[in-house]
Amino acid sequence: MAAIPCPHTPKCPTANSPDHEAALTVAGHQEQGWSLLCNGVLLFEDTGELLPDGQIIAPHRLTTA
Repeated sequence: MAAIPCPHTPKCPTANSPDHEAALTVAGHQEQGWSLLCNGVLLFEDTGELLPDGQIIAPHRLTTA
């Protein structure tokens, strides 16, 4: 599947960028616990992520000490 270029100004960070979570939400399904970002990243409410290339990023919530 070909990537769709980001139509936003300024451009959203790519899925490979360290700040990829800053991309804008293009589809949100809070009742199901996930959002699709402009860069193709699926962001889950537990802070886990699924990147467009299939790579999984485990939940990374901040903890208080």
